[in-house]
Amino acid sequence: MVDDPRYAISLCWNDEDQVFVAIVPALPGCMAHGETLESALANAKTAISLWVDTAREFGDPVPA
Repeated sequence: MVDDPRYAISLCWNDEDQVFVAIVPALPGCMAHGETLESALANAKTAISLWVDTAREFGDPVPA
């Protein structure tokens, strides 16, 4: 998991699904959710790590 401050994470509550949603605007399609803010944030950090690893694996650019 990464703890990289260069990727902002937007957190919001989703009434329909009753979860917190975490979106990483700099990484298209990178998002996560959780029942608490803390779990949504932790899941987002995992999603960032997976997104970056996958982009590198396929030779895609990784935003700085």
